[in-house]
Amino acid sequence: MQAVSRRLGHRYLKPAASVILRQSTYFFPLADYGVEHPRYISTITPKGVGHLVRKGTGGRSSVSGLIAVVFGATGFLGRYVVQQLAKMGSQVLVPFRGGEDAHRHLKLMGDLGQVVPMHFNPRDEDSVKAVMAKANVVINLMGRDYETRNYSFEEVNHGMAEKFATIAKEHGGIMRFIQVSCLGASPSSPSRYLKAKAAAEQSVLREIPEATVLRPATMIGTEDRMLNTWAHFAKKYSFVPLFGDGSTKFQPVYVVDVAAAVVAALKDDGTSMGKIYELGGPEIFTMHELVIFV
Repeated sequence: MQAVSRRLGHRYLKPAASVILRQSTYFFPLADYGVEHPRYISTITPKGVGHLVRKGTGGRSSVSGLIAVVFGATGFLGRYVVQQLAKMGSQVLVPFRGGEDAHRHLKLMGDLGQVVPMHFNPRDEDSVKAVMAKANVVINLMGRDYETRNYSFEEVNHGMAEKFATIAKEHGGIMRFIQVSCLGASPSSPSRYLKAKAAAEQSVLREIPEATVLRPATMIGTEDRMLNTWAHFAKKYSFVPLFGDGSTKFQPVYVVDVAAAVVAALKDDGTSMGKIYELGGPEIFTMHELVIFV
């Protein structure tokens, strides 16, 4: 699995240079979102986190000065973001809503006491405020590409992101807000999922114009739900069904590179603030080519 991931999405191990394909600044009509309007005056410090006091050599036992809340830390991308933050000496707050087993693999990624699990309810505003109380960085990885009986596309992908941004704005001490969206997010997309992601981007940037938005392509890695699913199906049934003629195109990106891009945005001098980055791997494949490769 790791060999597949590295061949497809990690062929060039330079995350900051290879995965960021395009950056664009998000503009809003001044009549609606003018900076003079009191509702849209951000409280975020207008610079990066490079000025924070640091101690140590930069390893996991150092102090980076970052106290980061990672919403969605127990997910596929979340574990790699937590790992990269913790190994540079950051304190990582891990909100979770499941059982105690949901986060125990994350506690080993940092020094003693640096990875702090915090039980929360994403629908409870006071619970979210308690999680953010001592943080200076917010990273939102929460999202779901399927609906459940309890959570719709709009609530998970849009509503929660808007709530986190609003609370971060009111907090007053949040220096960086990073919203992880999805490649192809657009208000005009026929997909409800992509529409919800686009609405989340607009809401976050309206509340916090200095936020950084990352749009990764389909992520692959040891725990991914695409290549693993095909591999298990092929092993069991000796074939993989293709929808249509298998001509759908993918530009898979290695999940470790996406996590590195998140950390790179935090470590810059503020140049990534207020911008949207689209993250893709080095090559484009059709669905048929990927299945044959697997």
